[in-house]
Amino acid sequence: MKNLKLLLLLWTVFFFKEAKAQNLPFGFPKTERTKVNLKQNWKFHLGNPEAKYYSKETDDTNWKSVSVPHTLQLTSLTLDDLQDEKTQLVFHRKVGWYRKNIQVAKSNKKVFLEFEGAHQVTDVWINGIHVGQHAVGGYTPFHFDITNYVKKGEENQLTLLVDNRRNELVPPDPGPFDYVKFSGLYRDVYLVETAPVHVTFNWETLNSGVNITTPTIDVVNKNATISIKTAVKNEQSEVVSCNLITQIIDKEGLVVLKLENTSKLSPGQEYQFNQIGSLEDDVHFWNTSSPYLYRVNSVVEIDGVKVDFVENKIGLKKFELDPVRGFILNNKPIKLIGANRHQQYPYIGDAVPNSLHYKDVLQFKEYGFNIIRTAHYPQDNALLEACDELGVLVYEEAPTWISMSQNDAWWDNLEKAARTMVRNHRNHASVVMWGAGVNHRGYVPRIHNIMKQEDPVRLTASQGARWTGWQASGLTDINANMLYGPFIWDRTEPMFAMEGRSGAAAVAPYKRDVLMTGLISWTAHAYYTFHPTHARANDKRDRTRSGMMTIFRYPRPNLDWYKSELLEKPFLGIEQDWKTGTDELTINSNAEEVALFVNGKSIAKNKASQDTIYRGLDHPPFHFKGLTYTKGKLTAKGYFKDGSTVEVSKSSVGKPYAIQLKLDKEGRRFVADGNDILLAYATVVDKNGTTVTDTDKLIKFSVKGDATIVGNGTKINANPMFTEYGVAPVLIKAGTSTKEITIYAKSKGLKSARMSTVLEVYNPDFIARNAKPIFDFKKERIDLGAKDQLLQFGWYPWNGEDNVKNSYAFKEFKGVTAELKNVSDNGIIRWLGEMNVIGKYGFAYGDGVISIDKEGMDLVLSNLPKGIYKLSSWHHAPRSNSDLMDPNQEKLKTQSIYKLPYEKKLKLSSKNSLEAKDLVAKVTEGKQMQWEAPGLSVLVFESDGVHPVVINYNGLGNKGVWLNALELSAWKQ
Repeated sequence: MKNLKLLLLLWTVFFFKEAKAQNLPFGFPKTERTKVNLKQNWKFHLGNPEAKYYSKETDDTNWKSVSVPHTLQLTSLTLDDLQDEKTQLVFHRKVGWYRKNIQVAKSNKKVFLEFEGAHQVTDVWINGIHVGQHAVGGYTPFHFDITNYVKKGEENQLTLLVDNRRNELVPPDPGPFDYVKFSGLYRDVYLVETAPVHVTFNWETLNSGVNITTPTIDVVNKNATISIKTAVKNEQSEVVSCNLITQIIDKEGLVVLKLENTSKLSPGQEYQFNQIGSLEDDVHFWNTSSPYLYRVNSVVEIDGVKVDFVENKIGLKKFELDPVRGFILNNKPIKLIGANRHQQYPYIGDAVPNSLHYKDVLQFKEYGFNIIRTAHYPQDNALLEACDELGVLVYEEAPTWISMSQNDAWWDNLEKAARTMVRNHRNHASVVMWGAGVNHRGYVPRIHNIMKQEDPVRLTASQGARWTGWQASGLTDINANMLYGPFIWDRTEPMFAMEGRSGAAAVAPYKRDVLMTGLISWTAHAYYTFHPTHARANDKRDRTRSGMMTIFRYPRPNLDWYKSELLEKPFLGIEQDWKTGTDELTINSNAEEVALFVNGKSIAKNKASQDTIYRGLDHPPFHFKGLTYTKGKLTAKGYFKDGSTVEVSKSSVGKPYAIQLKLDKEGRRFVADGNDILLAYATVVDKNGTTVTDTDKLIKFSVKGDATIVGNGTKINANPMFTEYGVAPVLIKAGTSTKEITIYAKSKGLKSARMSTVLEVYNPDFIARNAKPIFDFKKERIDLGAKDQLLQFGWYPWNGEDNVKNSYAFKEFKGVTAELKNVSDNGIIRWLGEMNVIGKYGFAYGDGVISIDKEGMDLVLSNLPKGIYKLSSWHHAPRSNSDLMDPNQEKLKTQSIYKLPYEKKLKLSSKNSLEAKDLVAKVTEGKQMQWEAPGLSVLVFESDGVHPVVINYNGLGNKGVWLNALELSAWKQ
């Protein structure tokens, strides 16, 4: 890693100008594909579905200016005081008109509009001409080919009618459903231009786009086989010879696998390239604690010119549901503990910017959750990308709830939505389960079957609950039930709670029973619903339901227990306030013992609860009862296994005195795109800074600078804001300026607060914003040994003879030669053939060359072009592991080279070296190297392009120097 960082630093210094001129990172393909986010400068009109606003003559001067994502209307926490049904007959059952001018380049390129999602039927017009309608549903992506509708080189008028009225044919309508289906152009929209020969969208057909699978994941021997199917369509009028170059790129930007295939494509043909390769060296696996991602960069080349590309990210992982051990990830059983998640946010409904999707997943990781269920519909690409990056598994399901329509067209749309969901998210590392049923109803064979057709690898899950009749797992891979109480389970298979209660007592049964695969609690956040029986259905201030956190993502007090159970780092938290009348306290901690002090005086000391309801937990809560409240400072002190201690305190609560303001910026960007949203929390505290949790103060927010308060000045009661747990939240919406903004919070009788922040620059160019460098450096592997050495694939032989001049002509580096020679005149060089050493690359380090010379052995590289290089050398003293089946057995009876004494450590030196000092390499020995790595040295050096490069291998004494194999990499020439 040290050498790698040095090389990349050197590249940055030498070649920064080239990268800057390209406007893309080094090595990233520059093709005809463009993808621009159409986020800003929309005109919006609410209502009038029968109007002809698509007409070019429509006057939209008085229409509202908006940006995307966008909801048809903001919503109060009381659902605008509307009493609707769970079928949602009235709420947000409106239409929105959106208009925008788009500039299309003058070229022969294809032009597409790509939508990540819109609620729920979308019609598109270009320059007043109807392009088409998408009426499958509001939760999955779609696109329109507008090539023949736009005027190239001119501005074109784009008009959308986004219709959220109740539709009997579009799931999850006609309902009912226990959530609110919001409205609007609520996910990102892109203008995509490509060459006529291009990679298709994943969701077009069963074989379209890019489909990446891993037929083999071997976490023991650390290797992986990767299969990549890529569909390319020829929309030219003549046959083309198409070359597809696919590169697997590691986290450092290095190409670790390159695949290349050529095929002729007829006019109009969509052809699927089928490529496969394997990784063996330095393979990194994806898991929830180390979510390592590779990039898969696919380039379409016509006549030597790169015309199109797409890039995906993948994680190499192996998962299965074992009937005895439960869910297995990379050969290790894990308990799946997480929460259900609705995509909605306060006021804005489903129109959530990507940054907030990311923050939700970041918060899951903060509490140690390792799985999320997307209840009850496919969610934003940004959420899946965050789960990939941060290491959270995903259970994603098609857009349904309890009811299943009897209408064939409805079922067709559900099937299309489910297929699109799988095609859109099938390459994501985080996805392990598809919800192949509808909530409460058990498995649905049709959906299970199409999901298996689309993705044979991932698991399908059924769903059931006792109030709709007991359901078995049936056809699906996982028996996933709603478990809120007693249930019937015959224990012949693992059982998984895709819904259930939260907290220590709820998690305990799953931790102690190997066949209880996991628990996804209901729900992560409070959510909007017209469910008539929930506790806050008629609340005059906040009707949101459930939630381990509020709808503003503020954690409720008992959520802290998860940190003590699911995270490894020391944790200690006091759940309740220290106030008059307190006689019981719950302390959440992973300590061995916890002591309580009031004003420095010890009042209690306990171990974690031994109550049987917590049996199975590693860290049950600590319960302290029979306490006597004394005014002052309460301190909890945790004593941990390693001898360390942690202290936390809470003081008696005084009268409200001041406001403390916090901006939720940790781990995220806040971008000046006109639509990004930042949450801020105003906490009411007393004079000592203690939160006053029972205050009824209203907090008034204001902003100075290019930003606004969501809902400010409207009738949705967003500002001033009431407090919950002593905290008043607010949503700050970005403008388009990167200048500083300041947020103010004030309330009568309280000391005010303010905080400032600066927004980051927004770039609508999707490709430039996401592109990262690609370092595709030429390399060659050389296996040294006598003529009878065993050679394997991917290596070139250097077969030498004793005590004669031995040289090697490189194959990948044309004209470059290598020579091995002793430094002094009286040294000897002996070449050894195959010794049958067991281990990965045993064929390479099971033979080689040994030099006996007091001044060591020189490797001379001649005719190397000017540039920076990396040389890897293997150093191992082989020992015979032959048996009666070995064809070399007779030879080995007389072989003595391997018996020569050798140096255990080698020093590598060269005047061309870029290392800070000479390298020291360990030399290994043995005939069984299955789990131990052989001696390896890595030297970075520079060639001037004129003089030979000499690298000296020498020991600390006069014993032999072993050299078995070489790898030369060119980092830049």
